[in-house]
Amino acid sequence: MTDQLIIFDTTLRDGEQSPGASMTREEKVRIAKQLEKLRVDVIEAGFPAASNGDFDSVKAVADTIKDSTVCGLARAIERDIQRAGEALKGANSSRIHTFIATSPIHMEKKLRMTPDQVVEQAVKAVKWARQFTDNVEFSPEDAGRSDPDFLCRVLEAVINAGANTLNIPDTVGYNLPHQFGGLIKTLRERIPNSDKVIFSVHCHNDLGLAVANSLSAVLNGARQVECTINGLGERAGNASLEEIVMAVKTRRDIFSCDTRIDTTQIVPSSKLVSTITGYPVQPNKAIVGANAFAHESGIHQDGVIKHRETYEIMRAEDVGWSTNKLTLGKLSGRNAFRTRLQELGITLANEEALNAAFERFKALADRKREIFDEDLQALVTEVDVEMVQDHFRLMSMRAHSETGTMPRASVRLNVGGKEQEAEMQGGGPVDATFKAIEQIVRSGTELLLYSVNNITSGTDAQGEVTVRLARDGRVVNGQGSDTDIVVASAKAYLHALNTLHGGAERAHPQV
Repeated sequence: MTDQLIIFDTTLRDGEQSPGASMTREEKVRIAKQLEKLRVDVIEAGFPAASNGDFDSVKAVADTIKDSTVCGLARAIERDIQRAGEALKGANSSRIHTFIATSPIHMEKKLRMTPDQVVEQAVKAVKWARQFTDNVEFSPEDAGRSDPDFLCRVLEAVINAGANTLNIPDTVGYNLPHQFGGLIKTLRERIPNSDKVIFSVHCHNDLGLAVANSLSAVLNGARQVECTINGLGERAGNASLEEIVMAVKTRRDIFSCDTRIDTTQIVPSSKLVSTITGYPVQPNKAIVGANAFAHESGIHQDGVIKHRETYEIMRAEDVGWSTNKLTLGKLSGRNAFRTRLQELGITLANEEALNAAFERFKALADRKREIFDEDLQALVTEVDVEMVQDHFRLMSMRAHSETGTMPRASVRLNVGGKEQEAEMQGGGPVDATFKAIEQIVRSGTELLLYSVNNITSGTDAQGEVTVRLARDGRVVNGQGSDTDIVVASAKAYLHALNTLHGGAERAHPQV
């Protein structure tokens, strides 16, 4: 008999804490639908008390998702828990996840509470959460650096108060696999009522050990893993969902558990999250990287041709890799376009959004002979951006680059309904374009990241540009795609500026 390993996805909550990765409500719902298609057991949709925007996003996900449990995070504070309960009212299956720090450094320096006060507050929090749902998860924050005796005390108390799941986080990525697995084993053995709950783990990747620590915990009895698509998350990120799932699936000789994940949806989920957040996947990333199943070595190629399993421990198609599928062309009609979007799990907000997307598709088809699924994903994301955030709009631009001369660019923008134009020189056409935009908007931002990736193969492929800007301590991502890299760059820069102009702030869950 094999146990079920519960997959708890926190891409929409912890993943969103990556600098610049904040998502709109519509984007969160779109990702949540894909996670449901992936058959994730629990979707942590956000932190409802952080902001009105986060509350609305959690509520929208709760009202939409039917086959996965929707979870909201809350500090061990009554108003936070009430806010989470309100946001989750419409969920088919809901969970409240409450937490309080238990390590000496956190209790003394951050909370300024005694251990006795922390235990008391943890018990209160669980009891408050039970008023809204009978599915309550409790986390002792920074458990990886907490005293095991104190952990046993607080966890026994919250089980008695009604917690169903105990999540043991390595909040700062400090533990080594043998230590963390040993901690899970110790807690399960020493806590008298531990058989009444499911033990979960939430590992950060500061030392590159999030997946290893999580798997060590599973080998020692944990039956829920908290993870994110592509390992997204603050600082160095979280345990990667795809790596956890495929490790358990591939090494069934080691793990006495299995997940209910539809692994063929892993790559589509990865691509969607990457597109929406603007965080590209590194080519050599396990499972979902572009080179994950590529073989350059002649010896490897020869072995795979003779027998695939000589160098491949998984089949690429089992995780959703397949040949790019040619879906539509310039002669395709609106109905075919709509149908293909539905097949990809893309639902546009209204008919206006569909019309805008179809117009963009037609324009792209005139410039690019073959339109692939990845092109459609990028196209729809651009429509979402344009319809929601349009204070700065690109009207036209011209860039010139020639050997022996200084590159220059001319940009015409619509700023709050008024058209303005500027021309600047730069170290290259992209640099000149950004300087021309700044000549108009004078945003006072700092450029932290400029990244270019091809969406599909071929010299006519769309380029996807990610720009990360910072101003007054706020960091945002912008994204743009086009067959012209300079145009894509301008779109990405303006997307980031529009996000900053929107001014929607997200409170950090630990502030």
